[in-house]
Amino acid sequence: MTLALAREIASRVAALDGVVAVALGGSAGRGLADDRSDLDLAVYYEPARPFSVAELAALAAELDDRHAPEVVALGDWGPWINGGAWTRIRGTKVDLLYRDLGLVDRVLDDCAAGRTSSHYQPGHPHAFHSHMYAAFVHHNLVLHDPAGALAARRARTSPYPAALRRTIVRRFAWEAGFAVETAAGAAARGDLFYVSGCLFRSVACLVQVLYALDGRWFLNEKGSVAEAAGLPGAPPGFAAEVAAALDGLGPDPAVLGAALERAGALVAAVREGCGGLRTW
Repeated sequence: MTLALAREIASRVAALDGVVAVALGGSAGRGLADDRSDLDLAVYYEPARPFSVAELAALAAELDDRHAPEVVALGDWGPWINGGAWTRIRGTKVDLLYRDLGLVDRVLDDCAAGRTSSHYQPGHPHAFHSHMYAAFVHHNLVLHDPAGALAARRARTSPYPAALRRTIVRRFAWEAGFAVETAAGAAARGDLFYVSGCLFRSVACLVQVLYALDGRWFLNEKGSVAEAAGLPGAPPGFAAEVAAALDGLGPDPAVLGAALERAGALVAAVREGCGGLRTW
């Protein structure tokens, strides 16, 4: 039912002038959806000739169970999650997310050259990493692509760029350790809020490292610790150690110090598997 609904909605969206391609993302796009999953439909367009947001809004209003979806203009949410329509269709939460093919091309060029950047973005607690745009193209299930626009770009995501692998491993393996080290003083003061944030950031950085070591495109933080734990480069018990470091945190300096010690050991274990990519 989920995939059938996605295909039906995609066919309606694809009929709008200016829509180049439509792809199903998230867990549904990877065949991992459950009863709680929503549908994320990426609506790709050329920046020189975008679709009409007014026409998309009219279609979304027609399809929405309440006939009152939230729809924003191109760019209203910033350059990365740059807008969309948030709807509920036949009881399923359906997000139509705008995707600029010009930005996709720039990101693919950057990835090939080993360049990536991180940006503040609601919904992404460890930031929106620019290489995620390449991950969308690589992982998403294409539902409409008559001119092969997505197919051509997906071909550029395999194999995983060696230069990007080096950049991500070096940058985030360093930051994972820095996040732990910089939290030591706050732990001694019992600053639960700050230390919790540093622990999360350290783990999120380690996840980036493990994905890159395996040549796997990273999509988002949801479920990433469990997936990273199954990758060949992950230390034994990675997910369990993450859970142990985050479990039972409180404003007790001894508790926070112990959590940082666990996290530091995890950083060391992941770094050990980085081989010749180590620079710290």
